[in-house]
Amino acid sequence: MTTMELAERIVATPLESIPGPALVEAKRSLLNWVGVAIGAAQHPMVDMVLRVGRLHGAREDATVLGRGTKTDMFTAALANGISSHILDYDDTLLDTVLHPSAPVFPALLAYGETYGVSGGDFLAAFVMGAEVEQRIAQAIYPSHYDRGWHITGSVGAFGAAAAVGKLLGLDRTRMAYALGLAATQPLGMREMFGTFTKPYHPGKAAQNGLEAAFLAREGFTSSTRAIEAPRGFALVTSESPKFERLVDGWGETWEILNNSYKPFPCGIVIHPSIDGVMRLREKHGCRPESVLELELKVHPLVLELCGKKEPRDGLEAKFSVYHCAAIALIDGWVGPSQFDDAKVWAPETLALRAKVIARPDPAIAEDQVCVTAHLKDGSTVSQFVEHVVGSKHVPMTRDQLEKKFLSLTTSLSPERRQELIKTIWNFEVKSDVALMAALTAPDTPLSS
Repeated sequence: MTTMELAERIVATPLESIPGPALVEAKRSLLNWVGVAIGAAQHPMVDMVLRVGRLHGAREDATVLGRGTKTDMFTAALANGISSHILDYDDTLLDTVLHPSAPVFPALLAYGETYGVSGGDFLAAFVMGAEVEQRIAQAIYPSHYDRGWHITGSVGAFGAAAAVGKLLGLDRTRMAYALGLAATQPLGMREMFGTFTKPYHPGKAAQNGLEAAFLAREGFTSSTRAIEAPRGFALVTSESPKFERLVDGWGETWEILNNSYKPFPCGIVIHPSIDGVMRLREKHGCRPESVLELELKVHPLVLELCGKKEPRDGLEAKFSVYHCAAIALIDGWVGPSQFDDAKVWAPETLALRAKVIARPDPAIAEDQVCVTAHLKDGSTVSQFVEHVVGSKHVPMTRDQLEKKFLSLTTSLSPERRQELIKTIWNFEVKSDVALMAALTAPDTPLSS
């Protein structure tokens, strides 16, 4: 299957044909994405991006979520993509560990607010963009990820380009150009996990995809074999790609229906361990002072991705199964505050973290864990997690998503938070993307 065939499917699929269940999942994704972006909106990373954006002589067309400020749409896409990934709390398509929203929604919001897009078209374009990025991710996974690429950064621009390109009305050839421009801009190395550069990846992918769509509209050419050519994206960045995944079964189902949402703001492969430790605490009364050793049997990917034994700060702690297991037992919960630097270096955390042993076990699935606490009185208590909360087997409910949103958006008034939730749940009948963006501004009066 080819880049041109994929472009043809994107162009030939009417936005009105996106089924209702996919649009509902798009709204769940949007609520989650807006919440995590607002939750990290005041982070110094966002300040840095906006200062650099002003060097470009930034216009004021598009909103930076959670800040009440506007900038040009390319800087806004970058800033919102970054802020939505800072907390490591965004959604995940688990079979490729792709975070679908962080590259696509920022590009769509920047475009939609600047040029005007209905809520229904906005949601449908997101479903299309998520479909494209996930299909490309499936074509190159796992060897692409094994080589060290951060797949959200490397394929995210495809989704952003397809989504915005669809709204721009690109024809087949220009859509292929947009995909080619995205293909030549892969970014994101897993070496960057635990640094400011990790959330830069989806932000830059959003910006790159947005730009790719506009350049393609102008007739800016690229190879129309950018994905499948011998020296194209797939074969350069992976081994034995599955090109049939690009278009096989297109329109029969939609990948966004497999989306999952994080109950904990850290590497998703750690979530079963957190869940298991919290169950030990709740069901068996296990407490730090009684523990001699805390043993985790985990999927091998856990230690590959999140095996930082001695994290130096909160960012690194998000990729430490040792920190997360320890702090889950200490606090009984793992939220953003559990990754404060002070928590990472607290004597109680250090003492318990030293007692955490993580052992890879190929028999353990990615959403499973077996946690055993060896206690000082000589006894042991164990907890096996069959499917972690937040996985597709145990999805977060609407109520749980709303509670997560409310916990992340305390910078807004209670009334504004409720209005924002209501707006998103009814977004397909709203005609103004700009209104949703305006609702994210703290303590700023809205125009009638």
